[in-house]
Amino acid sequence: MGTGVNQSGTSIQIADSKALVKANFRKYSMFLMLALIMGIFAFTTGGINLSPRNITNIFFQNSHVLILATGMVMVIIVRGIDLSVGSVCAFVGALSAMIYNTGIGMPLTVLFSLMIGMGIGAFQGFWVAYAKIPAFIVTLAGMLLFRGLTYIITQVRPVTLIDNRFALFATGTVDEIMGTSRIGEFLPMSFVFALAVLVVFFAVEVIGRRKKIANGLMVVSSTLFATKLILVTVLALALADRFARFRGLPVVVIVLAVTIFIFHFMLNHTVLGRYIYAVGGNERSAKLSGINSEFVIFTVFAFMGTLAGLAAVVSTGFMNAALPQAGNLFELDAIAASYIGGVSAGGGIGTVIGVVVGGLVMGFINNGMSLMNMGTHVQLVVKALILLMAVFYDVYTRRKAGLN
Repeated sequence: MGTGVNQSGTSIQIADSKALVKANFRKYSMFLMLALIMGIFAFTTGGINLSPRNITNIFFQNSHVLILATGMVMVIIVRGIDLSVGSVCAFVGALSAMIYNTGIGMPLTVLFSLMIGMGIGAFQGFWVAYAKIPAFIVTLAGMLLFRGLTYIITQVRPVTLIDNRFALFATGTVDEIMGTSRIGEFLPMSFVFALAVLVVFFAVEVIGRRKKIANGLMVVSSTLFATKLILVTVLALALADRFARFRGLPVVVIVLAVTIFIFHFMLNHTVLGRYIYAVGGNERSAKLSGINSEFVIFTVFAFMGTLAGLAAVVSTGFMNAALPQAGNLFELDAIAASYIGGVSAGGGIGTVIGVVVGGLVMGFINNGMSLMNMGTHVQLVVKALILLMAVFYDVYTRRKAGLN
């Protein structure tokens, strides 16, 4: 740790760079793993995995998993688990298709789906938080219950949609909807959105850094801070370039970005977020500190249900129909993304950004293996091994640090 002085003469507590990297190695290692996987498959597929078409399709195919992982990280932080999200997605997806077929329109369909999902999450959260039934048992029952209800309401037949507008939510692009023209090789809305996101990101980061300095808290050096901003800018513009060269900015990417921002902000900058980490770290201590741990756990499961409702709309739109067997193994993908993204099996540790990167790691692995014509059975084996190693790494590092 060092000290510095800014232009106004205020003393700045600067964190030691090596200690900072070591303390946040779990977080940084996910980005390195993602870059390594992308590089390996770029070599083995001749660069096809990095083509504009393929990058866009990866987001179309995996957005529902990233949305579910955003909720799953909170559930695991409070030392819970949700095995029902796949069945809930199938159930809410079927209901959303039926609601949409009444002619009510897409905005209200999404709203009702979110409300149904929240109700399901609150129902399960009640049994976990207040009835003190283990989350594993409650959500296992939920998995069976909502799969059975899906079969009942669909009569084990697909629910077709009255038109293709529902699918635009999951596979449409803003440029196509708005009818924007190409500027050279590019459709412009991806860059417009990327620049808007970067402006918000820069403002949040700069304001947050200034507040920490004003309160005498430790901050990274100006060099590391500038490097972070530059890297994020490069990544955002590179991703915008991939979208712009194919069909433009996917609608689901905007949905995903808003979802990530809301829950990342909630976990890191609100009282509820601090309560969630406190309950996950030590529920008894949190309760003795005056935190209503039951309400926190109940709220987390309600959030998980809401996000399952959103994921249901996305997955139904992607398939352009509500299938009775939809959502199969969604819970595995969301849980795997969470653990790969740095969530601790012991609770109290995890970030939304980390699990999104973990979900992208799984997405790029699945996509790369598909491009190499590997079978689904091989992909399942690889997923299982990656999940096992991720949890082993968490348990090992916690034991080494004396946390277990």
